[in-house]
Amino acid sequence: MSRDQVEILQRALKREKSARKAAEKILEEKSRELYHTSQKLENLLDEKSSQLQGVFENIVDAYVVMDLNGHVLKFNEAATRLFGYDIDKDDVNVVNLIYKEDYQYAISCFTDLKTHGFFKNYETRIYTKSKEVKWVHVNGSVVYDKNKKPIAAQGIVRDITAERASEEKLIESENRLATLVLNLDSGIVLEDENRNIVLTNRKFCELFNIKAQPSDLLGMDCSVASEQNKVLFTDPEGFLNRMKAINKAKEVVIGDELEMIDGKILERNYMPINIGEKSKGFLWTFTDVTLKRTYRKSLEVQKQKYYSIIANMHLGLVEVNNDDEILMINQSFSEMSGYEESELLGKRSRDVYAIEEGSEIIAKEYEKRKEGEANSYELKVETKQGDIRYWLVSGAPNYDLNGDRIGAIGIHLDITALKALELQKEKLLLKLEKSNDELQEYAHIVSHDLKSPLRSIDALVNWLKEDNKGKLDDVSLKNFELIEVTLEKMEKLISDVLNYSSIGTDCNADADVDLDIMLNDLITMLYIPKHIKINTLNPLPIIKGDITKLQQLFQNLISNAVKFIDKENGLIIIDVEDLKSHYKFSIQDNGIGIDKQFHDKIFKIFHALNKSKESTGIGLSIVKKIIDLHEGQIWLNSQPNVGTTFYFTLKK
Repeated sequence: MSRDQVEILQRALKREKSARKAAEKILEEKSRELYHTSQKLENLLDEKSSQLQGVFENIVDAYVVMDLNGHVLKFNEAATRLFGYDIDKDDVNVVNLIYKEDYQYAISCFTDLKTHGFFKNYETRIYTKSKEVKWVHVNGSVVYDKNKKPIAAQGIVRDITAERASEEKLIESENRLATLVLNLDSGIVLEDENRNIVLTNRKFCELFNIKAQPSDLLGMDCSVASEQNKVLFTDPEGFLNRMKAINKAKEVVIGDELEMIDGKILERNYMPINIGEKSKGFLWTFTDVTLKRTYRKSLEVQKQKYYSIIANMHLGLVEVNNDDEILMINQSFSEMSGYEESELLGKRSRDVYAIEEGSEIIAKEYEKRKEGEANSYELKVETKQGDIRYWLVSGAPNYDLNGDRIGAIGIHLDITALKALELQKEKLLLKLEKSNDELQEYAHIVSHDLKSPLRSIDALVNWLKEDNKGKLDDVSLKNFELIEVTLEKMEKLISDVLNYSSIGTDCNADADVDLDIMLNDLITMLYIPKHIKINTLNPLPIIKGDITKLQQLFQNLISNAVKFIDKENGLIIIDVEDLKSHYKFSIQDNGIGIDKQFHDKIFKIFHALNKSKESTGIGLSIVKKIIDLHEGQIWLNSQPNVGTTFYFTLKK
């Protein structure tokens, strides 16, 4: 190698060493700067980490950090209190915290977290360590490394259990209120401060013939609605102007009445809603009072009608208060008593016109009114002119609309003329009773006096037959026999007349009579031929009556049936039917029957169809008189040669 080449290489090496030293010096300076920068960054990082740790530990809401598989890495103190887990001791996975019914919703939100890197306002239910269920609100985000690769997730969890419970109660209350308003019997419209509808109900739609649901009206301007609905009223402009005036005054209005063209009458109420001094809306209510108003008018009409009726019937009307002081009288009472209304107002009736025991009677009757009792009583009074009159008073307590007793009302009828008739009737009854007694006594005397000659004739006939025994021919004996039969018939006729005249006297109508026992005793006493049977279909009842006359009734009808049975096998059937207020009896036979033309005549006295010694023509007349005495009726169905059925009723 030549010298020149060596020098060149030496110079190059020298320059390289010189450059390396310069570079090392620069590197040393840069390293020193980098070290200082690194120290600053490390201090800053420590500072920020300390700050973050303070935030993490002291945040009010729960803070949770987990890996991407759901394993919890970090809980702050609030999270430990919320979930009940100690993260240093318990292995916790978010999956175990999710409420089972919210699982799909949680998975959907976790997918959104992975896709978008965050989620907000996630509300769900979770289980705590003690299996308590709580509502939580979560805002979450993904944690990335320096290469923007997701490595974990973090979230702020707030306990909203109490808030949700309050919200549910509030919603429940709102629903109850909405249901109540929706089903109220009054139309409701709630407006906001801008007069837009925020609440209404079905009744409002019904009253205003709106073919829509209440929800369809929400947000509607009430001013526009009023303009549209004014045509429903008899005075459209008056309706509209009144609403404008009410809304402008913003004062409570109660009981406005509106008449609609379809005849309905609405009552309108208005109430402004203010919070402090600020208006928050208006409440309108509309109630259908057609029936109430119609009833009130009808009541007034009825009241006037009955006042007119009472006046036209000459019935005196008096109204008194709780102290028995007269408040009102009508014109009829003024005419009855002779007093003007002004003379009686404020006075007590017992102190004005009552005489003798009248005051005590009025006081006693008014005590009954205090007990709510209504009744009638007679009163003897003296009119203003001094006339003595008799009144029939019908009194009743008087009540107000709340059911409180406010006094009494009395209707007065002048019965003075009726009283005179009653006195006259009593005198006539006494006279009639005396006459009946005399007639009864006369009937017995006549009966005795008539029977005495008969008995004498009968004795003379027997003496003649005895004295001329064996001397009389057959014709003479036959004549004597006819005389005896006639005498027997005459005696029976006299007895029947006496019985007939005695039917209405000495009647023990209040005694209990067992007809079943009476009938059995009667059948035992009567002569019933062997070819005749008596059947009773149903037990006979117990009724109130006179046992002697009832026995005579059945005896006459049964004897009558026995007498006229002409069949080899005779049959009498007795039955009874229970009616509402009477018993209906029937006595049926298979005798000779009675032609229809005689059905009415046989009950008249002395109308005997069979002129025999046993028939006097009084037996069925006695039967009818006994039945009349027991407030019943008698009739018959009969067919000649088939038989007869007598029907009769007796009051229970």
